[in-house]
Amino acid sequence: MLTADTLQSKAKTANAVRGYTVSEQRPLISPHMTDTFFSQTVPAYAATQTFNKLRETHPEYTYKEAALNPTNPRDKATGRETDIIQQFRNFPDQLELIGERLTPTGNSMFIARPIQIKNKACLACHSTPDKAPPAMVKRYGDSNGFGWKHEEIIGAQIVSVPIAHANNAWKTFFGFLIAVFAAIIIALNVTLHFAVVKPITEMAKIADDISTGNMLSQQFAVNGKDEVSVLARSFKRTRRSLHRAMKMLDSSSTGTSIS
Repeated sequence: MLTADTLQSKAKTANAVRGYTVSEQRPLISPHMTDTFFSQTVPAYAATQTFNKLRETHPEYTYKEAALNPTNPRDKATGRETDIIQQFRNFPDQLELIGERLTPTGNSMFIARPIQIKNKACLACHSTPDKAPPAMVKRYGDSNGFGWKHEEIIGAQIVSVPIAHANNAWKTFFGFLIAVFAAIIIALNVTLHFAVVKPITEMAKIADDISTGNMLSQQFAVNGKDEVSVLARSFKRTRRSLHRAMKMLDSSSTGTSIS
């Protein structure tokens, strides 16, 4: 089923990749970035590339770390993305935003989370060009991705999926639920028929025969220990007792007549 929880799980996956990149990848690679800049040390790049691998099997999802002033021009926020970032900047306590937005492929459902500079170590690359790794400045220039401040919200993680796909997922889910409930109802009806309705119907027919004086009506099998079975055994005992009583009355009547 496709819900906000599904999109949230994708966003959490991206965050996990970001954290791994900062704590594991960057310390190993950074000392070697003297002449060449390795994009693999950038959390946004790592998360985006990982998500692109996911899209090979789930092409309906899109992921972007949109920023107002990104180092890599491909991460530049546009249109609705800019509005989302501004909303996070205007309301810093808001940790998540779920809604719809218009994309080139149509309306999409999205979940967004703010990207905030909480680690001062990030400012080593994004404060001023002279403090950034020369290899990075050489690759991306000295005009983008600088001037960031500690605790500043500089962008947003945005995971999207087309509304049409989301609707189809809901329809599939509810169709599955309907099928399950239909199977349960059928199973309950069959169980009630054989466990309750049929035995009681048979007892009612036999009781009706007895009420008309037919003491030789058919017997019925009694199995189980449920309430209906207990009732059926009691009914059979009552019938046998009534049958014996009727035979005794007949015998008494016959003896009196002969005398």
